[in-house]
Amino acid sequence: MGERRNYLEKFAGEIRLKVLKMLNHRGFGHYGGSLSIVEAIAVLYGEVLKIDPANPDWPERDYFILSKGHGGPALYAALALKGYFSPEILYTLNDNNTTLPSHPDRNLTKGVDMTTGSLGQGISAAVGVALSHKLSKRGNYTYTLVGDGELNEGQCWEAVQFAAHHKLHRLVVFIDDNKKQLDGFTKDICDPIDFQEKFNAFGFYALKVNGASVQEILSAIEEGKQQMEKPVAIILDSVKGQGVRYLEEKTDNHHIRPSKEDQQAIDAAIHELELTLREGII
Repeated sequence: MGERRNYLEKFAGEIRLKVLKMLNHRGFGHYGGSLSIVEAIAVLYGEVLKIDPANPDWPERDYFILSKGHGGPALYAALALKGYFSPEILYTLNDNNTTLPSHPDRNLTKGVDMTTGSLGQGISAAVGVALSHKLSKRGNYTYTLVGDGELNEGQCWEAVQFAAHHKLHRLVVFIDDNKKQLDGFTKDICDPIDFQEKFNAFGFYALKVNGASVQEILSAIEEGKQQMEKPVAIILDSVKGQGVRYLEEKTDNHHIRPSKEDQQAIDAAIHELELTLREGII
């Protein structure tokens, strides 16, 4: 596991660096919720997903649907690093006529399996994809990632109940439990109580892991795949702005248009990440 962990931690570092650089270049964006999913994205695209960047529409591929579409920069960074498109395109994020809009669009970006951004709809689409694979007796896995604030939406729980009823055991749902949403802390806006208990109650096989640990995330996926009847929920105990201390501690870190102080901290984080990656510290 040591070599796998080291590779995935380095891959996560590369994704985090790309996220910071592209948002830095843009001058604003969803820093908090993009950074909190970096490790999960790294594990999926670094090892787990059965994909072919040279053939994005390969019928045998595993599907990944980023239901919390505002985390798009993390997905784009992974796709670029895997060779779906040139990393230079990352710096066109949200430009006019770009192929990398603020939220993922399957008609614009190679490697994006579903257009998302309207919160609550991505997980519903993922359940539909998983059902289609089961009805067709295909072995594809479907992975989706939802936000903790997104789970305020009733549509999400309709999808969860439907998935459990149809025993979609090749569906894996990640919950980015970073404790915050657009308007503040999730516990103050609509207290989710305990996601693991709720998903278990809905008929899922639910696990909770450290959202910053590639090893725990990978082990949870491997454990979940042993389920032959239940869909799987993996709750990521994460931090908004994960991996950048300054952004983790910043109160309003959902969408940032950096101040001078913010910019200095972000520039310092980019420099530190470049150094650690170059010296092989991670």
